[in-house]
Amino acid sequence: MQVAGVNSITEIYKQLSTLRKVNSAADNPAGIAISQKLISSSNGYDVGNNNAGTSKDLLSTAEGGLSKIQDSLQRMRELSVQASNGIYNLDDKQAIQDEIDALKSTIQDAAKGTEFNTIKLLDGSKADLNLALNPSGSGMTIQLENTTLETLGIADFDVTGDFDITAIDNALRKVSESRSSIGSTQNVLEHKTNYNSLASINLQQANGRIIDLDAGRAVSDKQKEELLNEYKLFNMKESIRNSNTTVNRLLGF
Repeated sequence: MQVAGVNSITEIYKQLSTLRKVNSAADNPAGIAISQKLISSSNGYDVGNNNAGTSKDLLSTAEGGLSKIQDSLQRMRELSVQASNGIYNLDDKQAIQDEIDALKSTIQDAAKGTEFNTIKLLDGSKADLNLALNPSGSGMTIQLENTTLETLGIADFDVTGDFDITAIDNALRKVSESRSSIGSTQNVLEHKTNYNSLASINLQQANGRIIDLDAGRAVSDKQKEELLNEYKLFNMKESIRNSNTTVNRLLGF
C-alpha cells in the first residue's frame, strides 16, 4: 500500500513539473494518439495561415504592378485623344508618340519586372499558382494575368498613323479585370485566415483538455495522497507497536 501511495505521489509531482497530465503514451495510449492528430491539424492550420499571409503579400505586389500599368494606359489614352485632334501636324503627333513609347516601355518593364520571391507575376510565365491553405496542403489556385504589351494588344500602337483608341480601352479593361480578380482573391484569403485562426484555437483547446493538467486539482490530489500516506504510515507504526507489545507479553517482558 505504501509503495502504491509513493508511486501516486511521484506521478502527481511529475505532472505538476510539466503541467501535463499525459507525459508518455503509457499515461493515456488513446489520448496521446488523438492528441497528436489534433496537434497536426492545428499546426497545419497555422502553416496555412502563414501561406495565406505570404500569398496576400504576393497579390499586393502584383496589384501594385497592375496599378502602375493602369496609370500608364490612362495617360496613353489621354495622349491618344489629344492626337485625334485635327490641329496637330505630323511633328506634333510624333512628339506625342514619343511619350506614348516611353509609357509602353514603362508598361513592359512592369509586366516583365514585377516579381515575388523570383516568381514573375505579370508576364504570363506563371499563369496558375497553388496556395496551400489547409492542413492537408490543399487550398486554391490563383491565376496571374499576362499584361505584356503583346497580350494587351498595344505593342504596335502608334498615333502617327491610323490608330484606334479602343485598343487602349481593351487593354484597360483587361488590367481592370485582373485587379478586380486580385482584390476578390485577397478577400477570400482574409476570410480563410480568420477561419484558420479560429480552427487552430479550437483544436488547441481540444488538445488541452486531453493533455493539459488541472493544476489546482493536482495540488489537491497531492495533498490528499500525502495525508493518506501519513495515515497509512501511522497505522503501520501502531500495528508494529501493538505487535511488539503482544510479543513482549508472551515472552514475559
